Amino acid sequence: MTRAGRALAALWLAATLLPGWAVAQEIGTALKADEIRAEPFTDAKAIGRIAKGDKVEILARQSGWLQVRSGARKGWVRLLSVRRGQGGQTNVAQEVGSVAGVATGRTGTGQVVSTTGVRGLDAEELEAAKFDGKQISKAESLAVSAADARRFAGEAGLAAQSIKLLPDPRGGAR
Repeated sequence: MTRAGRALAALWLAATLLPGWAVAQEIGTALKADEIRAEPFTDAKAIGRIAKGDKVEILARQSGWLQVRSGARKGWVRLLSVRRGQGGQTNVAQEVGSVAGVATGRTGTGQVVSTTGVRGLDAEELEAAKFDGKQISKAESLAVSAADARRFAGEAGLAAQSIKLLPDPRGGAR
């Protein structure tokens, strides 16, 4: 095996055995000012701030959050507040993967989930997809009638509203 082959094999082995290793060595740049939080939740205690343009060391990733070190502070910031890589250098595949991976995340300790990015299936997941009639039946069993929905809305003090549709930009009727 050549020297280059041994080096590649060693890098592959390290990345396989130490999954956090590659992320722990990564540098990022703050895209905007943001709070550094003690935990990866929007209602967690703020322990510091990063300013736009600050360099941070990326230590870990959890859902829509990055654990970073900025100076002496170590904490969590929103994934979309930091560009991974040095300054203006951007790995497009890495950036797209970061945004696509944000899907959903716990926004606070109340277990509230919000959508904060792109969610979808990749080609491999689509090719592996199989029909599951039990899951369809389960989803259909959760449906309610229009009358039940109106009654529930009325109990919550909600009222129906009619809203005019925007004109079709192609000039056709809706």
